[in-house]
Amino acid sequence: MFTKNIIFKNFKKKKKLGKVKKNLSNLLKENNEVLNSLKSTYNNNYNFKKIFKLKKKIEMRIIGIGGSISGAKAIYDFLPVKKKVHFINNLETRVKIKKKNYLNLIISKSGNTLETIANTTTLLSKKDNNIFITEHKKSYLYKLAESLKSEIIHHNNFIGGRYSVLSEVGMLPAELMGLNPNKFRQLNNLVKNKKFINELIFNVSSILSLTKKNKMNSILINYNKNFDGLLEWYKQLVSESLGKKGKGILPVISNMPKDNHSTMQLYLDGFNKNFFTIFFSKDKKSNRIINRKYIDNYKLIENKSISQIIYAQKMATERVFLKKNIPFRSFQINKLDEKTLGELFCFFILETILIGRSLKLNPFDQPAVELIKKETNKILIRKR
Repeated sequence: MFTKNIIFKNFKKKKKLGKVKKNLSNLLKENNEVLNSLKSTYNNNYNFKKIFKLKKKIEMRIIGIGGSISGAKAIYDFLPVKKKVHFINNLETRVKIKKKNYLNLIISKSGNTLETIANTTTLLSKKDNNIFITEHKKSYLYKLAESLKSEIIHHNNFIGGRYSVLSEVGMLPAELMGLNPNKFRQLNNLVKNKKFINELIFNVSSILSLTKKNKMNSILINYNKNFDGLLEWYKQLVSESLGKKGKGILPVISNMPKDNHSTMQLYLDGFNKNFFTIFFSKDKKSNRIINRKYIDNYKLIENKSISQIIYAQKMATERVFLKKNIPFRSFQINKLDEKTLGELFCFFILETILIGRSLKLNPFDQPAVELIKKETNKILIRKR
């Protein structure tokens, strides 16, 4: 356990820690804007009093794509939020447009994101209240926001989308959901936690060692749907930060226990290029199997809860991985709250930056992403 609410089992084999330890020490000494957004001293680029009245809106739509929206989705999935939030984070050819008075939160760092513009112009109505988070004053979305006389919140140009979850990009949605942004920002506390720091260093060193052995597939074993958004956020974080110069780690999300009946065969007996991260949380309100009429001849699950069955499957997976010498780590999340999720965000951001620097990669750029965007624009222009 490296924090009160997270039981963490690290990779088993001991690794050399010196290089990663030095990189972490140097990183924490920097005036790094991404890390500054993880600290309690970070100042949001919005005055919540000005938009407090919009918090009362029953339904909210968040329109964005990639890192502009994945952090907010992770927060919404992980935490008990009463407000109904619709996430418009992909293009669909047919969308039912309901005539409701929505609060729309439109997020795009560049202000020119094709998918976000398409969804915004399709869905917005005159009755809606709109807030835009964007950077460039000459962009399409900035000009649209001005024409609609909407609230415009500045997106800091030094924080990329996938690292922006604890900036206004993730924290304004969180606050509109009724959550406390200050509870998410845990880096100040975590850097003082020796157990956390030691586990982080050991963890990064282990992953680097695994990549040297050509284990490039990071399989994310998920036993709780509350973690769906978090793992999607993590998938982008790792893929865009580390996938360059012929290097990288491929995150693959595997939902359990259903994948025991499909991909588990491959994981246990297929190619040997995987390492695993297990995510689990006990559900104290889980349904219990109490109807004896139907289970008289199947005592295995009598008086068990569904959560107990899932826990047994999770433990069985870990035992089999150990027997077969399959590398894995696991996170058991004992409390789903802002502080715990903030700790996980900090851990994975630090982990990713450290892996990037150890591999001599810039974890903050994504040069190849623009290639698809440019070709798409060329094709659309020709089709006029």
